[in-house]
Amino acid sequence: MNIAWKEIKKSKVKFMILGSIVFLVSFLTFIISGLANGLSQDNAALIKDLPEGQFYMDKDAEETYNLSLIDPNTQEAVLKEQEGAAALSIQMGFLNDEADKQRSVAFVTSTDSELFENVQAGEIILDRSLEDEGLKVGDTLTNNQFSGEFVVKGFVDQQKYSHAPVAFINMENYKEMYRVNEMQLIFIPDGDEPPVIEELQSFSNSEFLNTIPSYSAEQLSLNMIVWFLVVISGLLFAIFFYMMNVQKIGLYGILKAIGVKTSTLFQMMWTQMLFITVIALALSIALSQSFNFIAPDGMPFSLTAVTTVQLSIVFLVIGFVGATLSGIQIKKVEPLQAIQQGEV
Repeated sequence: MNIAWKEIKKSKVKFMILGSIVFLVSFLTFIISGLANGLSQDNAALIKDLPEGQFYMDKDAEETYNLSLIDPNTQEAVLKEQEGAAALSIQMGFLNDEADKQRSVAFVTSTDSELFENVQAGEIILDRSLEDEGLKVGDTLTNNQFSGEFVVKGFVDQQKYSHAPVAFINMENYKEMYRVNEMQLIFIPDGDEPPVIEELQSFSNSEFLNTIPSYSAEQLSLNMIVWFLVVISGLLFAIFFYMMNVQKIGLYGILKAIGVKTSTLFQMMWTQMLFITVIALALSIALSQSFNFIAPDGMPFSLTAVTTVQLSIVFLVIGFVGATLSGIQIKKVEPLQAIQQGEV
């Protein structure tokens, strides 16, 4: 332990360079992870905020929910048999406000359920982001496919779908707008065992999210970047400690010759790795959590404590593995040969 601290003090610049690189990589990883989580919520909060359960859609829709049409008799039977089940439909569309400004929304309707907003005919409940844009309770909105008008009855928090605010409307109004009588989906909250329904294909919450093209492509890209940065941090540790070990072959030979165990040399290296990583992570966590408060209002950024802890553990594990792999040569050092090599 004392040897580790003495070496850090002696080679401050080298360790500061490594620490600054680890800080920048980890900070960038936290920021991108926060953006991935934020975009995930902005893209599918409507689905992600539901309890775990099973979604069902028509098999003929080939995993495309907006092509799914649930047979009304099947729907009625399932809703009677399954407690808490709800049928719902989602369609992208637009609303015109009183100033004739067009706003893109995701129209959602459902059968009576505690999981979704229940709305009377001619009424509409909107995601709160539209309140921030100037809409208020009592405003009248129109849609070119609807013969009547919608009156805003309230706002709800964090209800987004496909990066658009959700607009809950009455089922009869929805059927008039989209000229359909069937619903697209059935959702059954998790019971002991999800039922098998003939002619319907089932999806867990996460599986259904992956049927949304924009969601799966977006999350795959961002998560690949995050893990690529994590791997880079491991390589940095491996390369740094490898170069340090090459320079200290003679020193290791002397230490082994006077009876210092190989495990002690590894502990020295692990102590240095832990010291650098903990300081770098502490700084990057502090800055990335601060970004939660200073990020622009329109930026979908969400870095939770759970995600932060998980990534921090991954960085520590990767750092440990990288440093350990670079130190394999320490185990192979022969005292006399290493001393002679160090003297050359």
